[in-house]
Amino acid sequence: MWLAEPRNPNAPLAGLKVVELARVLAGPYCGQILADLGADVIKVESPEGDGTRLWGPPWIERTDASGKIHREAAYYHACNRGKRSIIADFGVADDLARVKALIADADVVIENFKTGSLARFGLDYASLSATNPGLVYCSITGFGHTGPRAHEAGYDFVVQGMSGFMSLTGEPEGQPVKLGISISDLSTGVWAATGIQAALLMRARTGKGQQLDISLMDCSVALLSNQATYYLTTGTNPPRMGNAHAQVAPYGVFAVSDGHVILAPANDGLFHKLMDLLGLAHLASDPRFIANSDRIANARALDAEIAKATIGWSKQELLDACHAAGVPAGPINRLDEVFADPQVVARGLRIDLGGIPGVRSPFVFSGAELALDRPSPIHGEHG
Repeated sequence: MWLAEPRNPNAPLAGLKVVELARVLAGPYCGQILADLGADVIKVESPEGDGTRLWGPPWIERTDASGKIHREAAYYHACNRGKRSIIADFGVADDLARVKALIADADVVIENFKTGSLARFGLDYASLSATNPGLVYCSITGFGHTGPRAHEAGYDFVVQGMSGFMSLTGEPEGQPVKLGISISDLSTGVWAATGIQAALLMRARTGKGQQLDISLMDCSVALLSNQATYYLTTGTNPPRMGNAHAQVAPYGVFAVSDGHVILAPANDGLFHKLMDLLGLAHLASDPRFIANSDRIANARALDAEIAKATIGWSKQELLDACHAAGVPAGPINRLDEVFADPQVVARGLRIDLGGIPGVRSPFVFSGAELALDRPSPIHGEHG
């Protein structure tokens, strides 16, 4: 048996053994979250390796212990930190036996194969739980193991469209727009990690593991939250509103002399403060703008008045004034500005492991630490 490798003993999931039969993003991102929390995550890769190793540019080069140079895509390193890697071909008897032996005493399996694909190798939940009844087996698919689309592959972009995200994103007169990150994949990884830990807590009570059926589509629809409630309450589809807010005004992006700022005065008191600092105090008593409902009904006219005032300010001057007055406001940062932001620096969100940069999982514990002790593994590094 390959026992869980001791890592940071004060990490929350120290001693947990996870076998990852996953590739690309949702499954590996889930595995990385568990690895950051201290689990020993063993990534089982095909002889060709996780496809994201080739998803460059950009590329990262590093040298192994033998002096061999490995060139891998930065994308791969975004979701595989902290793991060990072995190579196995499920079609080779010895390799398959080795993977089954690895899972025999594992706490968790993460897999993202199409529905039914692993059953022919005996790597499905029913087969593995027969010898390891405490196993928590997390299946990640595009559409889940039931329903008319159960056997279809799922892709983030497609699911963003199908789940309603894109109907809500973009300017009213423009084309529907996807988010700038793979939100369906990434949120599925977070939901999966949450579900796994819940199942582990239940196992502590019952002594039994179980299978989790996690899908990109389910996780994306679940994120609709208040927009879903809007539709379910009214029977009306929420419109695309660009940067505007359906229930609050003013609330949006405004041009200044050297860029743009976000202004979000979300109640009457904050609205009055913003009007005062912009020299628009008279608008606070204008019948069109007295109550939030009035401001929503006349949002276009109000935004036009604010825009005429903000263009005379520089970005930093207006942000400083809003901060001093207690008005919610912020910049629209590029990523270079994000990672130079004093708050991001103070929170230690950027990490570097073995010369490979990354972003840590956003957990801060009062009595535990994350296990940020090694970069993503080289293909088959721990075989």
